[in-house]
Amino acid sequence: MFSKLAHFQAVAVLRHGVHSSVASAASVTTKRTAQGPLSSDYIFERESKCGAHNYHPLPVALERGKGVYVWDVEGRRYFDFLSAYGAVNQGHCHPKIVNALKSQVDKLTLTSRAFYNNVLGEYEEYVTKLFNYHKVLPMNTGVEAGETACKVARKWAYTVKGIQKYKAKIVFVVGNFWGRTLAAISSSTDPTSYDGFGPFMPGFEVIPYNDLPALERALQDPNVAAFMVEAVQGEAGVVVPDPGYLTGVRELCTRYQVLFIAGEVQTGLARTGRWLAVDHENVRPDIVLLGKALSGGLYPVSAVLCDDEIMLTMRPGEHGSTYSGNPLGCQVAIAALEVWEEENLAENADRMGAILRNELMKLPSDIVTAVRGKGLLNAIVIRETKDYDAWKVCLRLRDNGLLAKPTHGDIIRLAPLLMIKEDEIQESVEIIIKTILSF
Repeated sequence: MFSKLAHFQAVAVLRHGVHSSVASAASVTTKRTAQGPLSSDYIFERESKCGAHNYHPLPVALERGKGVYVWDVEGRRYFDFLSAYGAVNQGHCHPKIVNALKSQVDKLTLTSRAFYNNVLGEYEEYVTKLFNYHKVLPMNTGVEAGETACKVARKWAYTVKGIQKYKAKIVFVVGNFWGRTLAAISSSTDPTSYDGFGPFMPGFEVIPYNDLPALERALQDPNVAAFMVEAVQGEAGVVVPDPGYLTGVRELCTRYQVLFIAGEVQTGLARTGRWLAVDHENVRPDIVLLGKALSGGLYPVSAVLCDDEIMLTMRPGEHGSTYSGNPLGCQVAIAALEVWEEENLAENADRMGAILRNELMKLPSDIVTAVRGKGLLNAIVIRETKDYDAWKVCLRLRDNGLLAKPTHGDIIRLAPLLMIKEDEIQESVEIIIKTILSF
């Protein structure tokens, strides 16, 4: 006699012709339990066959991480010099953050914001006191934080600054990167981000980075609501502005009653050797965007921090997200921030970054044309030839036991995890020097 499941499957075949999906699902389940360890090549092929081709990963298939290291499916160990673009600053699978996730996941994971939960307020109180802002608006991803800031800035512009409705402008800089939503690419100057995806968001203006006269000219427009900028441009190739630039930004934004929005999603939480990258010049933005390492790489959490005058222009129902402020994410974020404080990650990043850059300066200038960075957010610029480029250098770094990734063609970002020790820095530098000299 047929089981009930078999009966329903048979009916589905007769009515809808979905027998191939059912058979396929069954075969996948069987294969998953029957097959042995997967090879890297199999993983590359499966992703290429079944997944969208919107990324170009370095060919390495990882299955485990601990501290500053990751291991591939064949058991090879690598120094991680990308840190998931700064999301795992505290180290892969940090035990305190993992335990926080485990302790919460069996209690309550999601309520939506339709109800209160017992963890959100604790997180909000902690993060606002830590960064000295009145309010936080929790979100999930870095790009959501950026979108939220744009909405908050526009609402403030209409209700506080008095800009005519729907005339507000937001100013960005050349080389900015805060995600790939339609709003984010509307401010982008990188064709690989925006080309083929228009029409674009109105009310965005782009000026040169690290150019205070250009900023002042832009801010003289009374319809400008905000200026969004990274204190160090990460995706653009770790571009560090001149000393005094952020101080000048703060002064100009204050003078022209424009909100200074600091994009700290990648640079924040000790990555550049300070709690926030803007702390290098002791400036206080009107709005700060956090993400990535806010949860230590375990769970998507982002945040928008600002004071009451700005945040309370937003009313109930005007912004939100089903997952924002969920108790699981909040518990993870609290633990991630505690690790950051307890382990003095900013101080370590500052010291280790100085050692790393000092050693990288010894690389041959006919191959490496520039070394730049702050803390443990650094980059080297490769002189491209017919024999090698940044991609080939990264492939050989992988072969020698270190993972990094090119950005903008000729630039390799070098961003190890923040608890890295001096002997590990020295070992990593030996790999980098060995690799460069092999060309």
